[in-house]
Amino acid sequence: MRILMFSWEYPPRVIGGLARHVCELARAMARCAEVHVITCSAEGAQSMDRDRGVWVHRVDPVGPCTDDFVTWAMQLSYGMLARAACLVSEGGAFDIVHAHDWMTSFAGVGMKRAYATPLVATIHATEWGRNGGLHNATQRRISDIEWFLCYEAWRVIACSRHMQAELAGIFGIPADKLRIIPNGVYSEQFQDADADIARRMYGLSEEDSVILFVGRLVNEKGVQVLIEAMPKILSYQPTAVLVIAGQGPCEGDLRELAANMGLGGKVKMVGFVSDEARNALYRLARVAVVPSLYEPFGITALEAMAAKTPLVSSDIGGLSEIVRHGENGWKCYAGNANSLADAILHVLYSPELARQMAETAYRDVQTIYDWRAIADRTLRVYEEVLREARHAEEAMVR
Repeated sequence: MRILMFSWEYPPRVIGGLARHVCELARAMARCAEVHVITCSAEGAQSMDRDRGVWVHRVDPVGPCTDDFVTWAMQLSYGMLARAACLVSEGGAFDIVHAHDWMTSFAGVGMKRAYATPLVATIHATEWGRNGGLHNATQRRISDIEWFLCYEAWRVIACSRHMQAELAGIFGIPADKLRIIPNGVYSEQFQDADADIARRMYGLSEEDSVILFVGRLVNEKGVQVLIEAMPKILSYQPTAVLVIAGQGPCEGDLRELAANMGLGGKVKMVGFVSDEARNALYRLARVAVVPSLYEPFGITALEAMAAKTPLVSSDIGGLSEIVRHGENGWKCYAGNANSLADAILHVLYSPELARQMAETAYRDVQTIYDWRAIADRTLRVYEEVLREARHAEEAMVR
């Protein structure tokens, strides 16, 4: 099978979880298929390279520079389409085109219409969900493009039951068009991590009780709630240190919040971290926290589970499906700093229970969320689409 994926981010360009999702999915698929990914150019990265069996093609937006993000995304799609046309000319048609999120909508739909190639779409989050509604013209434009991609796709993949219901409710997608395939993780990459690397890099001592957040610094991730929970945590656990690994538009506001609350050295914002540093932080942490206010899935929760790091998460969205309270993690009320502090303290004060939950979570990762299994499920969706497309074509001939 010859597969073409469109994604606006792919390592080394990593903005959020989308880059890792597409990267690991493509690598797992490359075991048994020819996989090409067309993505945005990245500083220091080649315009074409081979990544563990995946052909990666990096392109620039086509057209004049613009400050309008939606226009930029359309220009990127034009660049993607131009490269895709070259690939078809050089190597023949693709069997499936898979577009990830709205920013590659026009590239995916363009390939469908130009070459009659079946289109599959994965919607990782919606503009409506991220913002709790549509409040301005830009958000409405993005939501319209999301609907357009879902309408044009033969199948739409959602990462959780929560996301499936959100897509059906917002865009009116019929149930037989939707498929649920979760995100995944490779547990092996976390097992050789060295906690001492994180201690040396970030000035942490063996006495520190590290509370870890990994993710984008945007409002929906709830980092502000985690910072607000720290005074209560510190009143019971003075050795606690919050490490925030990630970057994003809210970084300045979060630093100001921590300073205004007098948290000083108890909150360390370490910025973007490499995979090695991230894995070392998970190994060092006594608890990993996913305090999201909106979360279609929560890939960082899987990372914590794969690293055998005790997990606390908001009881919201896809996280509610991953975490079973008291079994493989601990849940708290979303947006409630007091509830979050209580959950973290419960884990810190119950090391044996935390260890047992982490072991259960690790088994879940191995049996449910392994990328090889996720790739196989996605390939079955492709095969289902190709069968239906053939039957439709035969029916038209008759």
